[in-house]
Amino acid sequence: MNSLPEAGALHAVHVLETSAALDTTPAVIPRYLEATYWWAYVHPRAVRLFERQWLVNMILWGNFARLRDAAIAELEPGLGGRTLQIACVYGDLTPRLAARVPAGAQLDVVDVLPVQLRNLHAKLAPPAPVRTHLADSTALDFATGSFDQALVFFLLHEQPAEARRRTMAEALRVVRPGGRVVLVDYHKPRFWHPLRALMRLVLAALEPYALDLWETELADWLPSGFEARSVVTQTYFGGLYQKVVIEV
Repeated sequence: MNSLPEAGALHAVHVLETSAALDTTPAVIPRYLEATYWWAYVHPRAVRLFERQWLVNMILWGNFARLRDAAIAELEPGLGGRTLQIACVYGDLTPRLAARVPAGAQLDVVDVLPVQLRNLHAKLAPPAPVRTHLADSTALDFATGSFDQALVFFLLHEQPAEARRRTMAEALRVVRPGGRVVLVDYHKPRFWHPLRALMRLVLAALEPYALDLWETELADWLPSGFEARSVVTQTYFGGLYQKVVIEV
């Protein structure tokens, strides 16, 4: 198995107005992530390969911009507060979010992989109202109710069941009452979808946890006892993708 060869990690918190700083703290990479997704996220060559807007769009069958804009639309005008993006994303999602953050507001981005945070820094031109954090989505080091809203964009399908439940619980925990959590991810397509059989094969081979989202609605992964003010689901591209907006 290939693994991350870089010993350095970004400081736990780094403001983009300053130059990138490194320390010698090793990143604790979840076993499932390194074993399953070394080829997509962990190895530096993977980052160089997949950080292409056209390729990300192609992987999503031409739907990246549509899904990106749908997610951003759910966050506006709330970007005037404090927004959390859980996990880095290939493509221009984060730069577009950062461009919409008004003076006095802030966008925080967490990721468990230093190489992904470095890649994000390369995409954002300082000064940018963005703080990056080296952290696991299943154990966020933020106080309860710290954020006005959170975005989880195509992360949950990459996590096994227990990690997914914990990520959902943490996202909801750190958002204040009255805020919202926006989820964008895969969904079971309609029975007539021409790509249904192909996508089942692709996901089974490359995304072994993704088919969970074909069998269970994202709302079913909410923590036990949590009562949302509202949960609204919208599907796209014949049901292959979904956006879920949870009002906390």
